[in-house]
Amino acid sequence: MAKRNTIIYWIATTLLSFGMLGSGFAQLFHAKEMIDLIVPLGYPLYFLYIIGVWKILGVAAILLPGCKLVKEWAYAGFFFLMTGALVSHLASGDTTVKGIIGPFMQTIFIVLSWYFRPPERRIIAAI
Repeated sequence: MAKRNTIIYWIATTLLSFGMLGSGFAQLFHAKEMIDLIVPLGYPLYFLYIIGVWKILGVAAILLPGCKLVKEWAYAGFFFLMTGALVSHLASGDTTVKGIIGPFMQTIFIVLSWYFRPPERRIIAAI
């Protein structure tokens, strides 16, 4: 059971990390694909810099050992960012696969990575 959980954790975390790093750098460097995704939603272009930097820092927080509280904040930030992206696309009428599948799949990877993370990466509640 523990081995299965570890495998699920690392697969989900790897997919989450690649997705966030790839899109984070694309946003940071204002790739045309990112501009084409965000402009119809009504967000300003400088928003790409903000979320690009935070995505890259969030991946570092999740992958590096230690700093358990920072990991929790990174997971929460990713969850809010991806569910916000999903709602933004739906609310603007963008029901294309390109606009929906990325945020939806990343939300699944976030939840799986958080849920199956090893005990040494969790905050243990004091009773």
